[in-house]
Amino acid sequence: MIHSVSILGSTGSIGRQSLAAAERLGVRVAALTAQKSVGLLEEQIRKFKPAYAAVYDKKAAADLRVAVADMDIDIGEGMDGLRHAAALTDAEAVVTAVSGSVGLRPTLDAISQKKRICLANKETLVCAGSIVMKAAADKGAQIVPVDSEHAAIFQCLEGRRDQLHKILLTGSGGPFRGWTRAQTAAVTPEQAVKHPNWHMGAKISVDSATMMNKGLEFIEAMHLFAVTPDDIQVVVHPQSVIHSMVELVDGTVLAQLAVPDMGLPIQYAMTWPERVPSPYERLDFWRMRDMTFEAPDLEKTPCLALAMDCARLGGLAPAVMSAANEAAVALFLGGKIGYNEIYDRVAEAVQRAPNVPDPTLNDILAADDEARRLVLQR
Repeated sequence: MIHSVSILGSTGSIGRQSLAAAERLGVRVAALTAQKSVGLLEEQIRKFKPAYAAVYDKKAAADLRVAVADMDIDIGEGMDGLRHAAALTDAEAVVTAVSGSVGLRPTLDAISQKKRICLANKETLVCAGSIVMKAAADKGAQIVPVDSEHAAIFQCLEGRRDQLHKILLTGSGGPFRGWTRAQTAAVTPEQAVKHPNWHMGAKISVDSATMMNKGLEFIEAMHLFAVTPDDIQVVVHPQSVIHSMVELVDGTVLAQLAVPDMGLPIQYAMTWPERVPSPYERLDFWRMRDMTFEAPDLEKTPCLALAMDCARLGGLAPAVMSAANEAAVALFLGGKIGYNEIYDRVAEAVQRAPNVPDPTLNDILAADDEARRLVLQR
């Protein structure tokens, strides 16, 4: 179990739940960061008294300095601030709860300091999985996944990595499961962020609706567990009770079940390899009426199909896809494009951007910028 933590993205859903877990477990908070939510970040600073905080937005960082001028705390800003929080020597672990590829360099900084990475930022591995996993292996840094699906796989495989035959990656199918492209054409941002089972931020909620989130998790699982695309099968499980499964070489299937609450994998990432009591609701099997499973319809969920194609292409394709998706979802949430156009713009960016088979970190960062430009200029 860890004793101190930096939380990147502390004002978001995962960040807030991570702070609640840290408080309950008695884990000291060394640093906090936010995009620009100064009011909430100030409240968190006054409650948890970290030594350092950073705000990505520079104007918001200036506002925070004024707001906490009476406190003994250093305030950073921009990417440099994020990276400093991640590498802070006073923190034993880092929760990467920021959204998007912005989490890549801070994660590498934390790995360089041999910290435990409580990984909630899937784009880091989607964009640069080979680089990140190699750095972690070289430094001996622990990566403990926070995503419910990867946390489930992680738990099922403990002590069994060499017995794995197949990963069964589950997903609810989102709020528009079974809808045709014609039906989703008029979907609004308000509809897309209403996930049937999980309470999440806007971007990840939209990704769950398009099933791009499952595609990102598909690529993330490849890197986390050192498997190929052929070793992963996506299974739609609308009830979100089984968070994922693994099939072992002898045909045995192990599943991790729990109520759909992100607090559980967050707590386990902090306490691993120990387990401690938690306040979360328990499964009541007497009240569970059914658990159903089905194959994903890739024609109705083209974002998932695109992500799986990019996983097989490798190179820069996943990084381009991920960055293009971030840009397209932001346009959708801002009311500037329609729901179906998210896929259209991402697919076009993947098609137009050049691929590199074995990219460097600089290649990946440049491809990220280029993918966003392609989406915005369309």
